[in-house]
Amino acid sequence: MCLAIPGKIKEITVQMDETFRMAKVSFDGIFKEVNLYMVPEAKIGDYVLVHVGVAIGIVSEEEANTTLNYLKQIGELEELKDAETPD
Repeated sequence: MCLAIPGKIKEITVQMDETFRMAKVSFDGIFKEVNLYMVPEAKIGDYVLVHVGVAIGIVSEEEANTTLNYLKQIGELEELKDAETPD
């Protein structure tokens, strides 16, 4: 099964042009580098759905928090922590 996890854009870390950007995204305090190619309108503070390192859509804060709480309850966020990207 494919799973997209919501996270909050904290910082744009690479911007080669208007299309190719990378961001530091927080998944409840776990930070990952994410490609923003598929969501060119995304900005710092937005919540994005991330699948295999690529943001595939923007979601509301409410939807993101609901999903993150569910993932915490079933222990799925621990998997992200195990593969955490160093700062």
